Amino acid sequence: MLKIFVTGAAGLIGGELCARLIANGHQVTALVHRNPEVRANDGKAVAVARVLHGDVTQKGLGLQTGHLPADLDLVVHCAASLHFDAPEEELQRINVGGTKHALEFAEAAGAACLHVSTAYVCGTRDGQIREQAVQPGTQFANNYEASKAAAETAVRTSGVPFAIARPAIVLGDSATGEIRNFDAIYGAFRMIAKGIVKTMPVSEGATLDFVPIDHVAAGLVALAENMHIAEGGTFHLTSGSPIPVSEFARAIGSYAHFDMPHLVPAADFDPAVLPPRERRAYVRIADAYSTYFQRNPHFDDRQFRAVTGLACPETGYDYLIRLIDYCIQQGFLPAEAYRMSG
Repeated sequence: MLKIFVTGAAGLIGGELCARLIANGHQVTALVHRNPEVRANDGKAVAVARVLHGDVTQKGLGLQTGHLPADLDLVVHCAASLHFDAPEEELQRINVGGTKHALEFAEAAGAACLHVSTAYVCGTRDGQIREQAVQPGTQFANNYEASKAAAETAVRTSGVPFAIARPAIVLGDSATGEIRNFDAIYGAFRMIAKGIVKTMPVSEGATLDFVPIDHVAAGLVALAENMHIAEGGTFHLTSGSPIPVSEFARAIGSYAHFDMPHLVPAADFDPAVLPPRERRAYVRIADAYSTYFQRNPHFDDRQFRAVTGLACPETGYDYLIRLIDYCIQQGFLPAEAYRMSG
């Protein structure tokens, strides 16, 4: 049994991770912030050993000395801001400062740190992306990616025993499409499916690396249980088979009541010529994610598979259909025709 401390335990990845760690017999202490509920991806409450309320932006994670857990084996740092369009200062404070505080906490507890980053610290690079440190001079698409890269540097230079896990774009369960929260890129998907945003700028050959939540959580558990092997390594928790943006558009267009998005070359796209309502919607949400429709990274996950023995389930066209069906079943996407006017 390992004694594991999980930050961001109320989040999507953190909650499912806690559930799986407990199922494997480990003792889990959960750090939460505003949301006090630790829930698995299926929405069920997770019976962690202890829930602590804190704040990763503060020294000591905002915990009182008497509340600090002792004799930890591992800190899994999931807490982060996922808002791509947040101000740089806010992302630095939460994603970089929060990581440094988690590392200090791990060091004080005599624990190693499994840091949850993102595969997109590769920035705008295409082609094969290896499981290694971020390359100098990397150009990032947004402040979120830059903050996660800086957090990785803090991990590598901390002196704390570490491993870095890099999930790609985390979506619903591989078998059912189920997801507890329709956050982040799901908002952009809904605007596209509803025809609120009808035009998307893309690059030729662009792909999307969608990875199911169950693969990510299972991968984190396997890394946690094999830290003696994983220590010092970087691991891609990715699909292994990114889906072309054109297939994503075809999946949406396969539903009669959805508008298939019109894909235009990014070089020819000008949001100023969009109808007023679509332009406002694009600027408000879609623009934050549009660069993910203009890249073609292929994430090498050989180190991850060697340590964990895990391979990602199928994430092709059929997986997209399962995701869309679940969104419809839950009312996140409409079951009947929906059209914007004006």
